[in-house]
Amino acid sequence: MGRIAGRFTRVEPRRRAWKFVLGLLSDLPRKNCWTLAEHAGDATVYGLQQLLSRAKWDADVVRDDLRSFVVEQLHDEEAVLVVDETGDLKKGTATVGVQRQCTGTAGRIENSRVAVYLACSSRRGHAAIDRELYVPRSWITDAARCRPAGIPEEVGFATKPALAVRMIDRSLDAGIHAAWVAADEIYGGNPQLRGALEERQVGYVLAVACDHRIATRAGTVRADALVKKLPKRAWQKLSAGAGAKGHRFYDWALADVADGQAGHRHLLVRRNRNRNSGELAFYLSYSATPVPLATLVRVAGRRWTVEETFQAPKGLAGLDEHQVRRWTSWHRWVTLAMLAHAFLAATTAHEHDHRPAPGELIPLTCNEIQHLFAALITTERPAAHHLGWSAWRRRHQARSRACHYERQAAHQP
Repeated sequence: MGRIAGRFTRVEPRRRAWKFVLGLLSDLPRKNCWTLAEHAGDATVYGLQQLLSRAKWDADVVRDDLRSFVVEQLHDEEAVLVVDETGDLKKGTATVGVQRQCTGTAGRIENSRVAVYLACSSRRGHAAIDRELYVPRSWITDAARCRPAGIPEEVGFATKPALAVRMIDRSLDAGIHAAWVAADEIYGGNPQLRGALEERQVGYVLAVACDHRIATRAGTVRADALVKKLPKRAWQKLSAGAGAKGHRFYDWALADVADGQAGHRHLLVRRNRNRNSGELAFYLSYSATPVPLATLVRVAGRRWTVEETFQAPKGLAGLDEHQVRRWTSWHRWVTLAMLAHAFLAATTAHEHDHRPAPGELIPLTCNEIQHLFAALITTERPAAHHLGWSAWRRRHQARSRACHYERQAAHQP
């Protein structure tokens, strides 16, 4: 909070922002302006509403401070920028950006608001560093609807891949060194996004659909048709990273993409090792210089961390619990929620680096740090009570993880 204190011209919003973030890190079952104001000891909700709507401070400048903080605390030489979207289910039609649209939160078309996020994922942890609200074309073409929602006149329609390019360019221009970008099919199937990354010589591993057309020396074929032509020796068993129940082992194969352009392009294929499943996933990859298959697999595996990046801010910092309707309020709430989660992620990385867990305990997680943070500052019980319960939970989780790993090793083909 000291890092962003200078972004507030007056002391009142600076103190309210401090109370706001402290409330987001609390163990409140529901986090909105009403509950956060009560937690802060305010007599009314108007102070926090003023912070989110009318107080003078720039959420984009605070976002820049957040990005530098995350890079400083979590970045390493293997860091990957991960793009993904998430939606918030909403009712009515007046909330900014809301319409009936497909959202992964519900797994179907629902009345929702969708935003695209950019996360920094490394071996030390992961956290969101940027956000862009997706405003549908139906909003942009209706000035009478945009005006009450506070959407600036200069905001035009942009697709989700275009929003992703905007955030990636912003991060790279700020001096972030990231050799790779990962994303799902919505972004992998967009040639403008791929072209923008190649122009900056940033490598990518982007998921594509099974019917994506792949250029080969024999002509253009579907991705799933090209897989059938791969020999058995092309497949290698590699881990896409460790999960809650052990390493995620899959069979992986590479096929060259012959499009005549500079750089090295491949179709990366992932196959489920369960013989009854036969599930396949496809990725387009690019690198300015040759890289081994293991590197591409590592980058593809990092994309899954964005799910945890969404789950943690939503569950621990109230990212999706806002009850705001306007453009400015949404950006301010989301930025401060991202800041709260970044604090947890950075603290977790610091603990892993400087205070390794004993063998009988799992390392501290964001969830455990948030629980301890809330307990130690809001209750009157002695610290030994909370630390004892924390050790018990971590010991139990360590035993569970060991059992999962042993079971996986025994049944791994």
